[in-house]
Amino acid sequence: MQVRGDPSVAARGIRAGTELRCRISMLGGHMSERLDSDETPNFSRPGEATVAARHRIPQAESLPDTAYQIVHDEIMLDGNSRLNLATFVGTWMDDEAKKLYEDSFDKNMIDKDEYPQTAAIEDNCWRMLANLWNAPDASTAIGTSTIGSSEACMLGGLAFKRRWQQARRAAGKDTSSPNLVMSSAVQVCWEKFCNYFDVEPRFVPISEEHKTLDGHGLEQYVDENTIGVVAIMGVTYTGMYEPVDEISKALDAIQAKTGLDIPIHVDGASGAMIAPFLQPDTVWDFRLERVHSISTSGHKYGLVYPGLGWVVWREAQWLPDDLVFKVSYLGGEMPTFALNFSRPGAQVLLQYYAFLRLGIDGYTAVQQASQDVAKYLSAGIAKIGAFELWNDGSDIPVFAWRLKAGHTKNWNLYHLQDRLRMKGWLVPAYPMPDDLADLTVQRIVVRNGLSMDLAEDLLEAIQTETAYLDALESPMPVEGQHPGFHH
Repeated sequence: MQVRGDPSVAARGIRAGTELRCRISMLGGHMSERLDSDETPNFSRPGEATVAARHRIPQAESLPDTAYQIVHDEIMLDGNSRLNLATFVGTWMDDEAKKLYEDSFDKNMIDKDEYPQTAAIEDNCWRMLANLWNAPDASTAIGTSTIGSSEACMLGGLAFKRRWQQARRAAGKDTSSPNLVMSSAVQVCWEKFCNYFDVEPRFVPISEEHKTLDGHGLEQYVDENTIGVVAIMGVTYTGMYEPVDEISKALDAIQAKTGLDIPIHVDGASGAMIAPFLQPDTVWDFRLERVHSISTSGHKYGLVYPGLGWVVWREAQWLPDDLVFKVSYLGGEMPTFALNFSRPGAQVLLQYYAFLRLGIDGYTAVQQASQDVAKYLSAGIAKIGAFELWNDGSDIPVFAWRLKAGHTKNWNLYHLQDRLRMKGWLVPAYPMPDDLADLTVQRIVVRNGLSMDLAEDLLEAIQTETAYLDALESPMPVEGQHPGFHH
């Protein structure tokens, strides 16, 4: 018996109306009626039998599976994310993580009163990171999740700037000319920070002799207007660690000579989730008092799907109070500090899942497997006569190589990039920064999911395509070449 007002009956009526509605489409210049219903073959329905809307929202609705099929088919043109060796961003999680993602994709991280347990889990995660990074006392540290490590870096930079401004004003000094010192190989988010927040960027150029910011010549770049120095644990261009302890020692010497007390922010987008597991004796973190803050990408070697970063301050005093907002949470107050407002809470839960699922031993096993693959590939590429390694993946599982000087005039690394792309592999070639801009390198990022078996296929492809290019009797065209570079 049907009951008036029964929502299921109403829903069936609406669906029936939708299925019976005629769609009018232009096919070959003639008007044709098509029925959008479950019985109509998928690729004969409007939207599939015609060109889908691109720049205007269509007037009429379509069946859910029709809309799904259109979008699904269009994204088939994207590359295979597992074969994308340009990006640092994670592309694989296990089935339980996918289920948890589906269970929680509707959670809004900013609604801490509505989702108090998600807020508590966020707090758990950054305290876990504070302990992982050897904070003196995680209970006196402070941290937050972010959309990605770029937002985390900007928050670290903002804390530097505000703290510097407060100290200058207290001393009756000018606050109009802050500067931030960093490597010329820094990730673009730091250039954005300086642009958006009116800070002068001071780039220390890398060179053949100094492949990273290592403290050499640092006194030429810092002064009383320097709000901080950025050290990178895993340079985007090559994957190499910058020696944070050496940078700290250089700043110690500068302070002894000039009185300038300049803090360090460690951009650990990748390395902050590698070094604690693979190089635990490397001193780069809160064991150095000059390190005030550390950021990382949960969605890189934190092993979470895209959309998550973290930033932690060694002690709450290094995050100025006037940058922190208090929100209601579990009957009390909770500090919040972010550039974004509404943002997904699911990735925070995925990070907690990954911490619980893997633990220290599991993370060590996963990161070691990635590094083993990176070193296997770099050793294989080093044996190919055309190439010379820039580094071998001994820091984070990322390495770069260049063509040997004088090897050939018939092709370059952009040609090898294109040949590999034809086989499905995305292996970017690009110029190095500033003083090394005439040097082109090619880079591989090894992430969880690139197995040793797949790596062997990749190495064979590189060998085959290099042999093809070496056999050319005349130069390849160079018009229209462009770098393939992803952070």
